[in-house]
Amino acid sequence: MESKKQERDFTMIDWYKKALVENYANFNGRARRSEYWNFTLVNVFVIIALYVIMILGAIADIPVLAGIGGILVMIFALGTFIPHLAVAVRRLHDTGKSGAFLLLGFVPFVSLILLVFYATEGDKNTNQYGEDPKDFSRETLMTAV
Repeated sequence: MESKKQERDFTMIDWYKKALVENYANFNGRARRSEYWNFTLVNVFVIIALYVIMILGAIADIPVLAGIGGILVMIFALGTFIPHLAVAVRRLHDTGKSGAFLLLGFVPFVSLILLVFYATEGDKNTNQYGEDPKDFSRETLMTAV
């Protein structure tokens, strides 16, 4: 019988799959820093790779390649928009903040406060948004059952 991998053993791709597949549009609960930052980092890598394809097509004067790169960038950005909002809201919940704080992103310079919230360690124990996602004792109990 295959046991479920514990979060403390997750790789970057495991965190990405957790945010993208398991919690696609889940705005409830809490997300650890690892989940948020690994999801964001993989998105950045993919977007950069797709932009490179688009730019190489433009530089090499191959409009089809540039167009395909641009279309892939748009498809990927649209496909990950909702999951990114969801993981950002859950990350704010982990620090005890409401998802409404995402609106700070529209205010120049004040939006930097969001980076502080995303980098801040989450609340210990249970808060108004749910249980501590880092509570390894709970995780150990769940896998023992």
